Amino acid sequence: MTPEPTLRLFLALWPDDDTRTALLAWQQAQTWPAAARLTRADDLHLTLHFLGQVPQTLLPALQQALPAPGAPVPLILDCVEVWPNGVAVLLPEATPPALLTLHRQLGETLTHLGLPLESRPYQPHVTLARRARGLIPQLALPLRWTAQRYALVHSDHGYHPLQHYG
Repeated sequence: MTPEPTLRLFLALWPDDDTRTALLAWQQAQTWPAAARLTRADDLHLTLHFLGQVPQTLLPALQQALPAPGAPVPLILDCVEVWPNGVAVLLPEATPPALLTLHRQLGETLTHLGLPLESRPYQPHVTLARRARGLIPQLALPLRWTAQRYALVHSDHGYHPLQHYG
């Protein structure tokens, strides 16, 4: 029996052009270790939910069930960390209530569709680079982003938004 085809999916706040330019400028202002692999400009995003491998037959129901965001999400990305796995991230010092509300609402929709949620606590972040151990972040002004939309994204040799909401 052939296994059912799946798609590797996630939900993410998807930056507008001005925010993407600001994220890229922030990324390029850093002095990266030689081994660092920078996130491509088109792939910069803030993950809301990682869905993993989702049966392709569930995609239409998922696309229909996902709600439009209730309100813009104001973010201040003002902290840089390099996690133990070498991933360099830009994240908010404090998670805004509007982001937590959107995360919760989307989680309820995913649960209703029978999709499992991540077991780890939600930690909103933008991945700037991988293999970034040794990064000493350069001082930079906080990056302000008022997120107006999110996307359902297919992860396959890069990130490909399938549908935008908002």
